[in-house]
Amino acid sequence: MTTIAVLGNGRVGGNLARALAGAGHQVTAVDREPGAAADAARAAEVVVNATPGAGSLERLTALRAELRGKILVDVSNATVDGPDGLPADLVYPGSSLAEQLQEALPETRVVKTLNTMLFPVMTAPATLAQAPTAFLSGDDPQAKQTVRALLTDLGWQQEWITDLGGIRTARATEAAILFVPHVIRSSGFTPFALSISR
Repeated sequence: MTTIAVLGNGRVGGNLARALAGAGHQVTAVDREPGAAADAARAAEVVVNATPGAGSLERLTALRAELRGKILVDVSNATVDGPDGLPADLVYPGSSLAEQLQEALPETRVVKTLNTMLFPVMTAPATLAQAPTAFLSGDDPQAKQTVRALLTDLGWQQEWITDLGGIRTARATEAAILFVPHVIRSSGFTPFALSISR
C-alpha cells in the first residue's frame, strides 16, 4: 500500500483517486486550495498532479518543502485553450510542464505519465478495442518503477507501458495533446489514447 495525495479533484483527479483507493492504496484527493494541498502532500509518499496544467508550475512550486523527497506523478498538460475550450497550443513550447516542474523542484522526483489519453482510459485501459500505450518520462529509475507498479494497479499490462527515458522526453508526449481537439471534433468525446503498435 502506498500513501498517495491527488492534487485536483475534478474528472481526472477524482477518477484516479477512486481507482487507486480501489486498488488498496491510502488516497487523499484535494482541490486546489493551498492549505489542503500542503497537508496532503506532506503526508504522502507519492503526489499526483491532476491540476490544470497552465497553473500547475506556480501551484506546485509553492509546495516545494512538502514535495521534497517525494515522487511527483504529473498527468497534466500545460495548454493554451482555443475559443472552444479545447487545447490550441502549448504553454511551454520547446519544453514541457514536467521539465519545468523538475527544474523548479530539484529535490522531487518527477515522473510524467498518462497524459496522452482521455481521462477514462487512465483507469480502464482494457476497455479500448486496441491496447493503448502509457508512456513514462523521468530521470529517476526507482521513481519510474514505483509509478509503473501504480499503473499496473490501474489495469495497465506491462507490455502497454513504454519508458521513453529522461524527463526531457516528456516534451514529446505533452506535444501529443495537440492531436486531441482534432480527434474530438472528428469523433466526439469517445475515449481514446495514443498507442504504439508493433
